[in-house]
Formats: sequence, C-alpha cells, structure tokens
Amino acid sequence: MRSKLQIIAILVSLVFTVPSRAQSGDPLFPKGELSTDQHHTGNIWLSVLNAGDSRFDPSIAQAVYDPGAKLNWHSHPGGQVLLITEGTGYYQERGKPVRVVHKGEVIKCAPGVEHWHGAASGSVFAYIAVTPTQKGKTIWLEPVSDKDYNSAK
Repeated sequence: MRSKLQIIAILVSLVFTVPSRAQSGDPLFPKGELSTDQHHTGNIWLSVLNAGDSRFDPSIAQAVYDPGAKLNWHSHPGGQVLLITEGTGYYQERGKPVRVVHKGEVIKCAPGVEHWHGAASGSVFAYIAVTPTQKGKTIWLEPVSDKDYNSAK
C-alpha cells in the first residue's frame, strides 16, 4: 500500500513530465471520453486515472476542455487540487474575484468551498484533478452565469 508521501511524489513527477511530453506532441494520458452529464457547458473530455476507493482514496482524473467550456458551480467535501497542464482557464470561489490560471499552476480548493473552473474563450484548457473521495462526492450546483464568466475576460 502506498503512503500519502509516495502518492504526492508521483503527482509531483507528473507536473514535471507533462511539459516534456507536451513539447514532443505525445500526450501523457489519453484525452478520455466526451462528458455527457449536465453539469457543464461546452465540450469536456474526462479520463479517470484512479477511481478513489478505500485503499487509495483520491480520485485522480484528467479533464480537457474546448475553448469556453466550463463546469457548473460545485464543491468537494474533501477539497480538490488541480494541476494545470495545458492552456489558460478561469477559477473562481463563491464571493471572490475570478482568477486567470495558466499551464504549470496549482489550484488548491478547500473542502466545501463552492467554486467553478473552465477554459478561457480562446484557449483549450486541461488539468489533472486530485479529489479525495472518503468524505463524499462532488456536490453540483447551478450553472455559471454569463456575468461570472465574462468578468474573467
């Protein structure tokens, strides 16, 4: 069984591997399946890299967004870490200004904090999401308003 320290070491190595793979044009992970759920606007592909379970808690997934695609407002009972691997996107916590985020940045969202993230209108956007699952699944809320999204531009 891997320790938390070993899992963190693996994730850190991913951050340094992704840029070298991107430069060679060879994707690190497959793009995944086009999401068909109702919790987003635009096209988003998902590739589950590790489904969280009782042995290895965090769910680890890659998400790839078309320009302008965005998730609805939502929260994670156990928090979430996003490792931005491609493009430019937006991240906003409820009641705070929108942040513009870029490839190479890390976003840490505290447990229970309502937020959304999505691609800038002129950029694809991708990340590796690390989401603890033992405290519960994602809680989906309302779609992001045009006002919220446009305030990021």
